[in-house]
Amino acid sequence: MRSLTVIGFLGSTLDAARFDPSRWDKWRPTVSICMQEDLRVDRFVLIHGSQHQRLAEFVAQDICDVSPETAVSPHMMDFDDAWDFEEVYGKLLDFARGYPFDPDAEDYLVHITTGTHVAQICLFLLTEARYLPGRLLQTQTQKRGPRSLGKWAVIDLDLSRYDSIATRFAEASAESTSFLKRGINTRNPHFNRMIEEIEQVAVRSRAPILLMGPTGAGKSQLARKVHELKKLRHQINGPFVEVNCATLKGDSAMSALFGHRKGAFTGAVQDRPGLLRGADKGLLFLDEIGELGLDEQAMILRAIEEGRFLPVGADSEVKSEFQLLAGTNRNLMNEVAAGNFRDDLFARLNLWTFFLPGLAERREDIAPNLDYELERFAEREGTRVTFNREARGRYLAFAESPSALWKGNFRDLAASVTRMATLSPTGRIDRAAVDLEVSRLTRLWSGQEGGEASHGSLLGAEMAAEIDPFDRVQLDYVLETCRRCRSLSEAGRTLFAVSRKQRKSTNDADRLRKYLARFGMSWDDVSGPGAPLRMGRNPDGN
Repeated sequence: MRSLTVIGFLGSTLDAARFDPSRWDKWRPTVSICMQEDLRVDRFVLIHGSQHQRLAEFVAQDICDVSPETAVSPHMMDFDDAWDFEEVYGKLLDFARGYPFDPDAEDYLVHITTGTHVAQICLFLLTEARYLPGRLLQTQTQKRGPRSLGKWAVIDLDLSRYDSIATRFAEASAESTSFLKRGINTRNPHFNRMIEEIEQVAVRSRAPILLMGPTGAGKSQLARKVHELKKLRHQINGPFVEVNCATLKGDSAMSALFGHRKGAFTGAVQDRPGLLRGADKGLLFLDEIGELGLDEQAMILRAIEEGRFLPVGADSEVKSEFQLLAGTNRNLMNEVAAGNFRDDLFARLNLWTFFLPGLAERREDIAPNLDYELERFAEREGTRVTFNREARGRYLAFAESPSALWKGNFRDLAASVTRMATLSPTGRIDRAAVDLEVSRLTRLWSGQEGGEASHGSLLGAEMAAEIDPFDRVQLDYVLETCRRCRSLSEAGRTLFAVSRKQRKSTNDADRLRKYLARFGMSWDDVSGPGAPLRMGRNPDGN
């Protein structure tokens, strides 16, 4: 039988009585709970203020007399103003977050008959939001039978039946959504709606969740936040186990995932529990699940559906209850069609599938994520670094423009901020640091090495953003040709080799000079690798 813990306030009025035998003629809610024949209480967490210490001791002794098997755990909680909702809710929330709840082994009842009305409301809200992982207990006097006994009832908290009060929890829902976004005030409406859906699924379902999207889109970070949210709500108490399936190859994959018995194969000198066993009561995140072999996929499917699997070399199955989150940058529907992924496993995972967009598809979210990365740098390095106004504007102009490819998604952004912050010893990122970083990112994404310049590094972020994509491709080809040639004339002859044969008189150098001038460049600007732009003219040449 599971043990039962009751949590409730000491009733400074209802639980008070004369310190003589006449008290047994009075209904006292806290004591009466432990007098019920059909309710066995193993522990009573009795919350009270310091001014009611003597009464709490007296009630605890009476509980011991009527129910010796009940252990009373006094918990002192003082309020400056017991009718201040913010203070009462805050202290009860701290209590809920600090209490060692174990919902897998214990049941909890939250008594809301005693305490101020404010305290009762706060207990209701915390229980509904699962910060207190139990059910509400209501007690009252009875007309028949012993007056001191009273009666009790558990309140149904299925709020889907009470639509009129659903808006009461909008704030708690918004807090959870912000929690999943790492507290970043993202602005992309599609992403925000998706995060709201994930939050609802995470707190209301134990079904697998599939996160699809490009590498670096934040799948691993989101999975960790889902685990933290569910643990905060006391829905799981086990660990977060992350597995990069791309690193599991060959025979070692089975052993790593499902464990093995000693002597199962050469080198198996001792038992190994495996990663699935390690995720018991917690959350298992299988990143790049599309990289698993078909045999491993079959065993994963059985572990999801039945909570059982067979370790390598074992004669009997082991159990592990976990919630699965899976991540992939592959299109699993295409993998199923190609025979590389089991259709039954995909069907099991596809109940809740979410596509995480890359950073290039969420350019309006770059600014808030920029601030977040600066905060992460400060926490990691112990040094706070900020942008000056001009530098921040210039960096965002580039980062939010089509010239910024963000091939590595948020990993590229995190690395970019780290470089600028590290190379700014004064604690202020200036325009020079931003120009250097823009040049570095442009070379990185274009695949150029050795400091070679492209249109982005030469023109700067603002001017590059004003050029049509068609012209950017053409301009980069022209610049690459200029770098390979020893003179302006040689570059002109190379670029106009076909059209010059169709004319009697040509001046290829002048033609190339005029083309570069359209973008404010001269031969000296582009002929050397990584040469800085010196002319500072607008793209139209004015």
